[in-house]
Amino acid sequence: MFFEALDLNLIWFLLVGMLLTGYAMLDGFDLGVGILHLLTKTDEHRRLMLNSIGPVWDGNEVWLVTGGGALFAAFPDVYATVFSGFYLPFMILLVMLIFRAVAIEFRSKEPMSWWRQAWDASFSISSATSALLFGVALGNIALGIPLDAQGEFSGTFLSLLNPYALLVGLTTMALFAMHASIYVVMKTDGELQAQARGWIKNTIAFFVICYVTTTMATLLYVPQMTEHVRNQPGFFVLALLNMLAIAAIPRDIYYGRDLRAFAFSCLNIALLMALFGLGVFPYMVPSNPHPEWGLTIYNAASSQKTLGIMLIIAILAIPMVTAYTISIYWIFRGKVKLDAKSY
Repeated sequence: MFFEALDLNLIWFLLVGMLLTGYAMLDGFDLGVGILHLLTKTDEHRRLMLNSIGPVWDGNEVWLVTGGGALFAAFPDVYATVFSGFYLPFMILLVMLIFRAVAIEFRSKEPMSWWRQAWDASFSISSATSALLFGVALGNIALGIPLDAQGEFSGTFLSLLNPYALLVGLTTMALFAMHASIYVVMKTDGELQAQARGWIKNTIAFFVICYVTTTMATLLYVPQMTEHVRNQPGFFVLALLNMLAIAAIPRDIYYGRDLRAFAFSCLNIALLMALFGLGVFPYMVPSNPHPEWGLTIYNAASSQKTLGIMLIIAILAIPMVTAYTISIYWIFRGKVKLDAKSY
């Protein structure tokens, strides 16, 4: 079904998904570090938390910008509908991301405790809200949003805050918190690392509860998301691998294989995104309650000529972004230490 006719539209659907998956894996842990930030009590530990993501957090967001640019060029109708329909949530998200960046840069500029505590709270709240909003957006896409016959959003801001979308948002927060706790264990040592190992147990339990609840809600209230798996049971291997990846994380943490645990956490995110893409395909923005008005990878795409030219650009650009990301992580590998230039 998927690969019987691998055309430019499907290739770009996969490319946009790949870019957004890269963003979720990379920015997921630094948003999670913000969610966990207030669990630490000492100034030294909070500085270590900030410095663990300091060299990479802004580079991680390049994947979101690249994914958004690819969406704009390959599926302009989807870009227009989503960004106009989700205008207020996206403005809130933008403000949160700005506050988060300012908090990282300003927090350690002054020694006063009230100053640092205020920016600590700003960093944590903005990170948690950003993760929640990403999940709410995914939940609404899965559920389908009200579109008119022209493919324009006809709902309201409050209609986007429905129980299912909020549940997906909460699950996203739990996922990023789990992802971040593993990352902090990898990047720190001593007392903070021991504390972060305790976070992993709690965040895994919280994530599994949210994951099971969301899966049950999806089966009951959004059955169209599982239609392709029901029709082609071979796709169930994605769900099976996802469950195995989740189960492998506590085992590797127990045996001290922190890097492998982080790799399984990344695999978990990639498989969740793959299942999400499989669930909505061939739609980019499903319409609820009028599926025939939904935006698909065919009725909302640019011309074949545009998609072809962009594919050449993507073949050149994506390896560059990947190489840049790998080089940054290689340069700043190892445990975090504080010095005069630290945050």
